[in-house]
Amino acid sequence: MSANNNSIPQQPLEAIILAGGLGTRLRSVVADLPKCMAPVNGVPFLAFIIKALQQQGVIRFIFSLGYKNENIIDYMETHYPALDKVYVIEKEQLGTGGAIKESCKAAQQPSVIVVNGDTLFDVNLQELYDIHTKQKAACTLALKPMEHFSRYGVVETNNQAHVTAFREKQYRDKGMINGGVYALDVQRFLRDPLPDIFSFEKEYLEKNTGSNKLYGIAFDAYFIDIGIPEDYERAQKELHLN
Repeated sequence: MSANNNSIPQQPLEAIILAGGLGTRLRSVVADLPKCMAPVNGVPFLAFIIKALQQQGVIRFIFSLGYKNENIIDYMETHYPALDKVYVIEKEQLGTGGAIKESCKAAQQPSVIVVNGDTLFDVNLQELYDIHTKQKAACTLALKPMEHFSRYGVVETNNQAHVTAFREKQYRDKGMINGGVYALDVQRFLRDPLPDIFSFEKEYLEKNTGSNKLYGIAFDAYFIDIGIPEDYERAQKELHLN
């Protein structure tokens, strides 16, 4: 999702933005707001995600909402009235998996891009989508190479780019992390016998390792996750909408 990528995607893309989280880890610096609405240099973080997605060819948006969804809807209707969008609102906390499952029911494309509302990862979405389609994958993960970290677990792949393992958080000199951006085959996902409330990471991704359903593609691109106060403060220095 690059603000400086001038390539014109061949495939019109559709994206699910997961924006239903409670944002508890940010409460100390951003009180009583959904994480995606945390202000960064005067505008909600969500605006940076939308701009990046639009520049990568996303033309339709599915907003997965829960906590304080009215704040997000009011903002979207005021600032993006013409955007092709739909809101999928959780009546109860469904977990990341349940939220994606409900949002997929509103999708129009055979595969969708899924992103987190508190993360900006500057991947080439067309490349991700093309690889996903060519490999006939159920889900293709955008992986971020990192060095000297302990905040994230790592994702392991084989020579064919199949995801073979997710490893627990611990200090590592280097490795690839799950960047929270996915290309997902809608109908294959909806056909899976998954519960209504579940973790996408634990009960879908981790359970399908080694099955050849999951691909992982590395993008050595800008990445920021504002889910903790330190990175939220970093966003104030690094992100500017104009």
